[in-house]
Amino acid sequence: MAQRTVLVVLFDGVQSLDVTGPVEVFAGAELQTPGSYRIRTASLDGAPVRTSSGLTVVPDSALAGAPAAHTLLVPGGQGTRRPDPALVDWLRAHGPRTARLVSVCTGAVLLAEAGLLDGHRATTHWAYCDKLARDHPAVDVDPDPIYVRDGRVATSAGVTSGIDLALALVEEDLGRDVALTVARHLVVFLRRPGNQAQFSAQLAAQTARREPLREVQHWITEHPDGDLSVEALAARAALSPRHFARAFQAETGTTPGRYVDRVRLEHARRLLEDTGDGVEEVSRASGYGTPEAMRRAFLRGLGASPAEYRRRFSPAPAFPPR
Repeated sequence: MAQRTVLVVLFDGVQSLDVTGPVEVFAGAELQTPGSYRIRTASLDGAPVRTSSGLTVVPDSALAGAPAAHTLLVPGGQGTRRPDPALVDWLRAHGPRTARLVSVCTGAVLLAEAGLLDGHRATTHWAYCDKLARDHPAVDVDPDPIYVRDGRVATSAGVTSGIDLALALVEEDLGRDVALTVARHLVVFLRRPGNQAQFSAQLAAQTARREPLREVQHWITEHPDGDLSVEALAARAALSPRHFARAFQAETGTTPGRYVDRVRLEHARRLLEDTGDGVEEVSRASGYGTPEAMRRAFLRGLGASPAEYRRRFSPAPAFPPR
């Protein structure tokens, strides 16, 4: 097995977790399978960098003296807001030479500035997706997934999603068993799929200001199989259906129906990932009533049937005890 060099680019204002999260994953894989990864860090001039949280990180070398990389990893952080032209030039020259080009969070901005995302589907932190799309129309920006793979280019959303992407790359390189062992050591999930939304249904919507509406949001989450019609929810909030629908959308940014759809889809997805319940049982528990209704919701929301989703994203059997 050929050793893969992972080169992490450092700069002032880098987000520390964008660096350390993926590095811990690759380092853990190296411990499990010695000789699999060689991890190096480099800044433009080789000088220490100060992260956005105030930590100082000492790189292994200057970029000019860094080894040729199999995987070039570009983290994000405040330092991407005004990219250093010299760093962008280095990425433009060296990015095309790597087997795998990876960004975490707003590291995608640096790759885009270097023209390395043109013609590719990519993502970044949700707060910067619109700007990335405006500034770089040649990039196909997808604001929803936690990470996106498009050929040799892999981009991820905010901070912790870099760990998810790194685990996916380790699984691709060394197999599921190694990736699962690393995930267990880090106490994180291996199976968080790349097309999982950056936000859960509850986070995607704003939290209502008024207590009755907040209670309704909580009720929906706790009772996806209940009567979640506008009339029933309005009665729970002690409002007329018309007043409730207007107030809910004004305070959460989404309609009651769309919020219910998101909660039910998320609940069903988790049951398919975490349990062995049949599709019919999951559809009832999630409020769909019938497997066909759930199938239509999955195809509309996730682009996959419940059965296909379970095949792709359910966990592998646990290791037998030694």
